[in-house]
Amino acid sequence: MSDTALPNPSHAELLRVAAGLRLPDRVFIDGDWSASDNGALIETSNPATGAVLSTLAHCGQKDVDRAVAAARWSFRSGAWSRCAPEKRKEALLKLAALIRRDGVRLAVMESLESGKPIRDCLREITQEVPAIFQWYGELVDKSYGHVAPTGQEDCAMVVREPIGVVAAVLPWNFPLLMATWKLAPALASGCSVIVKPAEETSLTALSLAALAIEAGIPAGVLNVLTGPGETTGRLIGQHPDIDSVSFTGSTDVGRLFLQYAGSSNLKTVGLEMGGKSPFIVLDDADLTEDLIDNAVMAAFWNGGQNCSANMRQLVARSRQDAYVEKIIARTKQIVIGDPLNPATDMGPLISAGQRNRVLSYVAKGVEEGARRVLDAGGAPVGRGHYLGPTVFADLRPEMTIAREEIFGPVLGVLPVDSMDQALQIANGTDYGLHATVYTRDLDRAMYFARRLECGTVAVNGFTEGDIKTPFGGYRRSGSLARDKGLEAMAQYQQIKTIWLRLSAMGLNA
Repeated sequence: MSDTALPNPSHAELLRVAAGLRLPDRVFIDGDWSASDNGALIETSNPATGAVLSTLAHCGQKDVDRAVAAARWSFRSGAWSRCAPEKRKEALLKLAALIRRDGVRLAVMESLESGKPIRDCLREITQEVPAIFQWYGELVDKSYGHVAPTGQEDCAMVVREPIGVVAAVLPWNFPLLMATWKLAPALASGCSVIVKPAEETSLTALSLAALAIEAGIPAGVLNVLTGPGETTGRLIGQHPDIDSVSFTGSTDVGRLFLQYAGSSNLKTVGLEMGGKSPFIVLDDADLTEDLIDNAVMAAFWNGGQNCSANMRQLVARSRQDAYVEKIIARTKQIVIGDPLNPATDMGPLISAGQRNRVLSYVAKGVEEGARRVLDAGGAPVGRGHYLGPTVFADLRPEMTIAREEIFGPVLGVLPVDSMDQALQIANGTDYGLHATVYTRDLDRAMYFARRLECGTVAVNGFTEGDIKTPFGGYRRSGSLARDKGLEAMAQYQQIKTIWLRLSAMGLNA
C-alpha cells in the first residue's frame, strides 16, 4: 500500500470538483474516442439523486470486433507484449503517478456514479489503485522462468509468455479498484486488454484509458467498451479471438461466461463471484469495541454491496442478546446521506432494482421467522435509492437470508451451541469466498482457518488482505483463478517449454 496521505477535501471543495467534471461519453478503442457503430446509447445516473450523469455508447458486435482487432494487432506488433520489461515497468509506474495526480477528480466521479461514500473512493483511488499498478510495475522485471535439469546434450527452458488478448468484465460495486485488480497484472504480463465496466459505473474506467495513453502504453493495448452485460458482455464472452476473460460478478453470470467459452474458442475464464461469508465469534472472544466495529463494517461496508460481506454472524447462543445489543448501538451511529459529504458513512444502493431486491429479502426474513431487531425504515434521502441497515437475530441455517447472497445492508445473527456447530453452519453454503473468526486462542484460530472452506480467512479483524495476498473463492464463489498477489499473473500468462538439442549443434561436451 502507498504511504501517501489520504486527501482531505471539504464538502464544498468536492462539490466544486463535481461541478467542473467533464464526463466521458464515448468508448475508447485503439487509443482514440469514438461513438458506437450502431448509435445505440445507455444512460448512467447518480443513485443519490436519480439525475442522469452521462449518455454512453451501447456497444454492439461491430464495436466488439473493432476493439478485439485493435487489441490483437497491438499484441502481435510486440510494441507492448515483446518490449523490454523495463519499458512496461516505466509505463505502469507513470500510470500510478498519473492516478495519484488525478485521484480526487476520479474519486468524485466514482462517488457520483456509484453512490459510494467519498471517503471510501478517496482511499481506494488515491492510495490502493496506484499502489497496485506500482506493485505490478515493480514486479515486471522480477518474474523469471527457469531451466529444467537435463543431460549436457540438451537445454530445457520453461518460460512465461503473455496469454494474448484479455477481456476484463467488471462489477459495479468497486469500479476502478476491480478494474485495477485485473488490468495491472494483465498489462504487466504483456497482454492487450478490453475492459467492459458495469453499465452502471463506466466513467472511471473510461478515464483510466486516457491516462494509460498519457503514461506511454501503446494504442490498442487498453480498450474500454460500454454497454449492458446481456449484450456487450455476451458478445465479449462469445468472441472467438479473445484468449481469456476475467470476470467479477454474480454466480449466475459467471456460469454464462463458462458457456460462452465452451461455445466459442474454449478461452480461459477466471471467475470471482458471489459469497455468503460467516463472521464467527467464539465464546472466548471479548465483545470489545474493535470486534463490534469490525462486525458492523463486515456487514455494512459499501452498503453491504460487497461479495465478501460477512452478513451471517455466528455467535454463542448465551451471548446473542449482549452481542445484538452492541451491534444495534454501533449500527445506529452510521451516517447515511450525500456520498460527496465526507461525514457520510453509507450512501444509496446502486439502483432502485437493487433496493427492491434487498427489501424482498428483508420481507422473506420476517416471513420465515427471523427476529428483526433493527428496521431499515426511515424516509429515503431525496430521490435516491437509499436503504438503511437492517439487523436480524435468531436466524436459522435453513432460512433464505442465511443461505442466499443479499448484496445489501442486512446483518443476521445466528446463535450456535458449539464450535463444531459453528464450523458446520459456516461451511454449509454453496459459496466459499471469505470468513472472519474472532478468538483469543491460537489453536482455535488455526483449527477454524484450516477447516473453513473458503479462499480467505481473517482472524480477529475483517479484511480481504492486501495486494500481496491472492483473493478468490471456492465452489460457487469462483474458479482456481485469483486476483491480487503473484498468483494473479497466472490468469494472463502461458507457460512454454523450449527444448534445445545442443548435441545437434555440435556443442555437447
